[in-house]
This record gives sequence, structure tokens and C-alpha cells, in this order.
Amino acid sequence: MPHRMLLRSGHVVSMDPDIGDLPQGDILVEDGRITAVAREIPAADDAEVLDMRGRIVVPGFVDTHRHTWEAPIRGCAPDATLDDYFVDVLDTFAPLYTPEDVYAGNLAGSLECLDAGITTLVDWSHINNTPEHPDAAVQALAETGIRAQYAYGSANTSLADYWFDSKIAIPGDDVRRIRERHFASDDGLLTMALATRGPGFCINDVVISEWALARELDLPITVHVAMGRLAGRFGMVKQLHGLGLLGPDTTYVHCCYLSEEEWRMVADSGGTVSIAPQVETQMGHGWPPVMKAIEHGLRPSLSIDVVTTVPGDMFTQIRAAFAAERARVNAACWEADVAIPETMLTARQMLGIATLNGAHVARLEDRTGSLTPGKRADIVAIDATALNVAPVHDAAAAVTLSADVSNVDTVIVDGMVRKRDGRLLADTGRARRLVEESRDRLLAAKEARDRA
Repeated sequence: MPHRMLLRSGHVVSMDPDIGDLPQGDILVEDGRITAVAREIPAADDAEVLDMRGRIVVPGFVDTHRHTWEAPIRGCAPDATLDDYFVDVLDTFAPLYTPEDVYAGNLAGSLECLDAGITTLVDWSHINNTPEHPDAAVQALAETGIRAQYAYGSANTSLADYWFDSKIAIPGDDVRRIRERHFASDDGLLTMALATRGPGFCINDVVISEWALARELDLPITVHVAMGRLAGRFGMVKQLHGLGLLGPDTTYVHCCYLSEEEWRMVADSGGTVSIAPQVETQMGHGWPPVMKAIEHGLRPSLSIDVVTTVPGDMFTQIRAAFAAERARVNAACWEADVAIPETMLTARQMLGIATLNGAHVARLEDRTGSLTPGKRADIVAIDATALNVAPVHDAAAAVTLSADVSNVDTVIVDGMVRKRDGRLLADTGRARRLVEESRDRLLAAKEARDRA
């Protein structure tokens, strides 16, 4: 017998232009797939019915770039700039990470995502200090039931060795092993990508070899570009163009200081863009280039990046991007004494950027990102009866500008309920214990190293 679930009488914000918004609508899920979205759907006798009255029902959020392994050192660098981060995190804690620390980080970090309504995660995992590290990361992702793209990155045992004209390529044999062992199919809840450092951080031979490895294994590529005082001057996209490596399989993260020429190169090559607005404004990467991407015909997505310095929820990123972009435009218009353009970002646009655009960037738009029949059932219900959300005038705006993690009532991934009535259906006590034990071990190891 197929498993049927009927979400009944919610305010459905589908993000599907053919369906639109249903102030009172139903969603039918069968065997993990959305099969119908309508004002009223008769309930089959064997269907589990979820009462969505007083709930705004939206697609799950998509985080297109998070270093999930950093959960055990959450908040360790609250005032850091990007330059500080390289020293305080990558050169201080990363070399000390064991596979157990990676497992704890990915377990707690992906549960944190689910708790906040993030149903899809790109796990940018540049902590593969031994072959056991990636196995631990993937194991934790699989246990939580999140939809994730695991992006295999480099080791981080030395800042000098891995981030200053690095001559050390990501180990191809281990990437092939992980691909074969965990990702033989691209149809599962977990998929794989390659997280590369790119030109400026690596010598050209390393860059070329890593791009070739990704394409040999048919893996999407994700790379940080044009952020902050250092990488902003590399002209990384232009360098990649010169090496003949640009392509539609590559996601460019941050992009704060791309030149106009580089924006055209990204767009012309079919590349995609991930923006981490809270980190970018707070740590000195540059202005989050949401409208710049849109102006070049791209579909920007949002990401959290590092919980060492910023919160791990999508509501924060939506508001940071919305406020930063509008502040930038408002200030420019004031200085020029001209009217505000009609192209100013809207609250509804931000919801699309956090859902459908994210699925596009993660190359999962055929599976998630909107409440569309035929897609997998990645669904979030927001409690609209809470005092910080009610009364609702504009459902999309209520989600993007009023709601927070406390209002995430129900989370469904691939048809499986992962959060119900505001509580995760997971052993959160174990996850917290493991991540706290990891924190304590890492701090002890740091102190021991500092004394030596």
C-alpha cells in the first residue's frame, strides 16, 4: 500500500506560478512525492491527515553553502573579519579535527537546519584531514534524513599548505572512493559535489586537476570567489576563464567583488551563484550582490556559511540580504538625488531566492524548491498564530520578515516528517552531547598545542 499524507487547510505559498497561493489549500503526498495541490482534496481512508489550519505552508528552505563541520566551534569567532577567520578557525581548530568531531558537527549542524526549516543543504566540507573524515561527514548527514549535497573539499591541516598558492590537490583516489561508496547513484537523498579552492589559493596545476577530477566523476563544482580584501583582488573567474574551466556545472560563492566582465563570464557560461549575506556584511566580504546577480540574468541563492560567526537559520539570511540591498540602493539614490527604482527587492522575491533559486543552484530543482506535483515532498509549515507572525496580511512577507525558528512547526523531507508540533523527531540530546564533547576536546587539544 502506498503511504499517503494529506496536509489540510493551510495557507499554501507554493512558489509555483501555475499554482500560486491558496489561502486555504491542501497538499497530497504519496510515497514521498507531491501528487496534488488544490483548494480541497478528498482524504483517502488510509491517508495520514496533518491539520495545517493557522499554518503558512511553504517549500523547504535551501542552504547552498555551509561549512557544517564547524558546529562544535559555534560562536568561537563572533567579531571575526574574513582575515581573522582564516587564522582563528582554519589555522587554529581545523587541524585538530578528528572524524568524531566531523560526525558531531554534521549531526548537530544538519539537525539545526531541519529545526529551522532548511530541508536541503550543500555541505561545503573542507575538513578532510584523513580518509575517515568524509565518511564521518556523510554518515551524519544520512542519519538525520536531510536532503544534502555533500561537497568534498580539501584537508585543513595547515593554512600555509592549503590556502597560499597550494600545491596540494584534493586526493582523487579518495574522492573516487567516496563517490563509489556513498554516491553510486545521483537519485538519492544525498548527492555529491566537489568543493574546490580555486585560483589564487592554489597553483594552476592544482586548479586544473581538481576541475578535471570533478568532470571525470560528473560532480558539480562549488568555489568561493571575489570575497574580502584578499580574494577580491584575485580575479578568480577571469583566471578560470583563461584556463578554459568555466562551465554550467560550477557554483560561485560570495561574488562580492566580481568585475562586470566576470559577471558576464559567469552568466554566459551558465554558472550559478550562492550568497551568504550575514557573513558578507558582518565579516567584510563586501556587499551581498543579490541584485547584481539578478541584473545579469542569474538566479542567486542564499547560504549560511559559518556558524562560528553568524546564526544558522535562513530567516537571518533573508533579512540580511533584503536589508543590505535596499540600504545600498537607498543610499545611492539619496546621494544621486534620484527616485528609488522599481526593481528594489521585494519580500516575496526573497522567499523565492531562499527556496526555488536554492534548488536551482543545488541542481535539485526537479526535486524540490516549490510545492509542485511531481516533486519530492520537502515542505515546511510556519505557525501563523504566534504573536510575532499574526495577524497575517501577506503570507510570503510573514515568512520572510516576521517568522523565526520558533515558528517552524512542521518539517517534512522527502515525505518523512522530521519536525512535528514544533519539536524535532530526533535524539537532539545525543546530538547536543556529542557536539559539546567535541567542543571540549577541541579546546583541550588547542590548549595542549599552545603549551607545547
